[in-house]
Amino acid sequence: MGWLDRLRSKSGRQEATAADAEAAMSAALEAASQGDYPKALSLWEPLASAGHPRAQNNVGACFVDGLGVDRDLALAHRWLELSAAGGDPVGMRNLAALHFKGEGTDQDYARAAELYRAAAEKGDGPAQDMLSWMLLEGEVIPADPAEARKWAQAAAAKGVASAMTRLGMIAHNALGTARDPAEAARWWLKGAEAGDADGQAMLGAACHLGSGVPRDNLAAFVWLLRARAGGSPLAERFFDVVRGQLFPQEQVEARRRAALPLPKAKTP
Repeated sequence: MGWLDRLRSKSGRQEATAADAEAAMSAALEAASQGDYPKALSLWEPLASAGHPRAQNNVGACFVDGLGVDRDLALAHRWLELSAAGGDPVGMRNLAALHFKGEGTDQDYARAAELYRAAAEKGDGPAQDMLSWMLLEGEVIPADPAEARKWAQAAAAKGVASAMTRLGMIAHNALGTARDPAEAARWWLKGAEAGDADGQAMLGAACHLGSGVPRDNLAAFVWLLRARAGGSPLAERFFDVVRGQLFPQEQVEARRRAALPLPKAKTP
């Protein structure tokens, strides 16, 4: 066999191996979506041991949450370190979360911020959202509202609802931009329709106050009901005030509307 034939043979084996790995990853994802984590792990583990970064992340994530295995944060950290070192943005983000919480490793906010930024720069939406939050808080990394807005916009474009709500907060509080109540309400609506409870609470408040949207206490109460059901503490400030301004039949109607499926979220 000549060198060209050997090269072609090697290339064919590599393509077959890549195709096999892709098929195994797809089958594992299907098993996980059906709650069969032992089957998913049986497919992920050989790939992870062979150095597949996303499979390493998935194995690590299972150890974080105790899915198909006993929860083991030390093992989770080891697999996620490998995944992050292999360049997987989801592995970077999940490893960042362990460092942020101090689970399976020492709490290290600076390392968490470094990993979130690395994942964000690779296009991971949840990491972009978290980096945006950290840039607004300014406790771990220097506050930078303009950069926080940039990363929130990137995350919102990927459908991250909490980032949409944060963009509303940024516009409402004039953080790195001019105050714009209409823009704030527009983003809160997007976050609310995408299911973010804090976005629903803020939209409810905006409807009650007529800030950036027409004043409408019935609509306000609908959103506040959804926000409270979603666990947002922001709903409590306005909940009783708005309820007290509605007739009993209006409250019944609001509860009926709040029980309906959310409107289809529009593209940011």
